[in-house]
Amino acid sequence: MTVALDQAARDLLFREAHTAHTFTDEPVTDEQMREVYEMVKFAPTAFNQSPLRVTLVRSAEARARLVQHMSEGNRPKTGTAPLTAILSVDLEFHERLPELLPHAPQLKDTFFAEAETREAHGTFNATLQAGYFILGVRAAGLAAGPMSGFDRDAVDKEFFGDGKQKSLLVVNIGRPGEDAYRPRSPRLPYQDVCTTL
Repeated sequence: MTVALDQAARDLLFREAHTAHTFTDEPVTDEQMREVYEMVKFAPTAFNQSPLRVTLVRSAEARARLVQHMSEGNRPKTGTAPLTAILSVDLEFHERLPELLPHAPQLKDTFFAEAETREAHGTFNATLQAGYFILGVRAAGLAAGPMSGFDRDAVDKEFFGDGKQKSLLVVNIGRPGEDAYRPRSPRLPYQDVCTTL
């Protein structure tokens, strides 16, 4: 076997990891989330644009604001998770490019001058970062419950009223609770997915 990760790490990150649907009331600290970020900030993005933004929803007031915009089946788990993250794309990520891409600062005003281009590229790259974020949560020994079932326009208006961010995903985070996991569904075999030319 040529995989560098040991069996325990592979299980933690991939093979035994599931989407969690219930959580204990054990808190998820800011320190834990900072550690997650310090791992996942190295996700690859085109031109190092790093457009993902993470809004951590912890307070009862903020949680109530979010829960009302979740799909009905996602409301109970979002209401009881110790921490929920709204993952969004910063539509003005280009403003930070001179800092993040110092050898080509002109891209801010050339390649990314148009809002439509920024949204397309930003959404793709922030989604890539979101995958890393979920792996980072797992690497921290926490469970993640990513969800796309919510009213994006309403969440954007509620949390990003200035229109500078667009939500992509909502992720509940914490220690898995009772009956947290459903049975794992089948996955496609290698030969149905991978082609060698």
